Amino acid sequence: MAAATSPWCVLPLLAAPTLSKPQLAPLSFRTQKRRHFITSVTEDREIAPVSEDRGTLFREAEGFQPSEDSKLAPRFTSSSTVNAIIVLGFGTFAVTKLLTIDHDYWHGWTLYEILRYIPEHNWIAYEQALKANPVLAKMAISGIVYSIGDWIAQCYEGKPIFEFDRARLLRSGLVGFTLHGSLSHYYYQICEAVFPFQEWWVVPAKVAFDQTVWSAIWNSIYFVVLRLLRFESLTNIYGELKSTFFPLLTAGWKLWPFAHLITYGVVPVEQRLLWVDCVELIWVTILSTYSNEKSEARTSEAASQTSSSTSGQNSKVSGLCSSAGCYKVPGQAVVLTMK
Repeated sequence: MAAATSPWCVLPLLAAPTLSKPQLAPLSFRTQKRRHFITSVTEDREIAPVSEDRGTLFREAEGFQPSEDSKLAPRFTSSSTVNAIIVLGFGTFAVTKLLTIDHDYWHGWTLYEILRYIPEHNWIAYEQALKANPVLAKMAISGIVYSIGDWIAQCYEGKPIFEFDRARLLRSGLVGFTLHGSLSHYYYQICEAVFPFQEWWVVPAKVAFDQTVWSAIWNSIYFVVLRLLRFESLTNIYGELKSTFFPLLTAGWKLWPFAHLITYGVVPVEQRLLWVDCVELIWVTILSTYSNEKSEARTSEAASQTSSSTSGQNSKVSGLCSSAGCYKVPGQAVVLTMK
């Protein structure tokens, strides 16, 4: 007699869930089915392995160049090193020449005597240079002062002390050497010829003449020559000179009238340029800033426009690659694999 099967024994079997794991297709098979390839013709059709760094491949695929920081950091480092070598080299040479002015006579001198006569004998050597070749001596002083003044101006503008623009500093020093020293030498002689009197009003008259006629001439010369050395167009030079002429002239009135009371009232004619060049360390900072700020602003604006244009193109490619895998293809073309 067959054993009766209770329905209560069958129901649990029918109701029990299936615990076996579902069989899925291999991942590579499913990915291949879902991918669509966007290809273009290339000269070299070898595709780099997929295992390469996807971040690097993404940048290379969309034509990205390395970031500005990554490109400029090494150059800035080497540039600042070169600048430091130049500054320390010239500084060491100048200090050595000043301190060893009497090295031929040191035999038997004490350290106190060496230090005591250094200022006096350097002044005597300067006066001898003025007598031997006054124009060249004043040109050398002006070239040094205008170079240092531009360096101070660049530091004032926010650049690190050894990351100054060597080309800009050289341009300013060149203008000071070739033009300011020589022209100032002849200007002070002309000024004495125009005002040969000894009355009380002569000094204020010389100051007024200096701060109108001579300042207008020299500021314009410095501005124009500096821009010509930057290979700027005459149209730009004229427009910017027109816009900065009076601000630059009036800026000098805050400093020079007080300095020139000493220049024309106390200092002898042959020593005036040395005194003026000492004050020029402050003035060249202002003059160089006025003469360079618009050109550098225009350069920065052009660079920012280029950068924004590049970032706009990059954002388009980034949006495309956010849903795509980008792979490197040697040559000019790119292969994108769409998910």
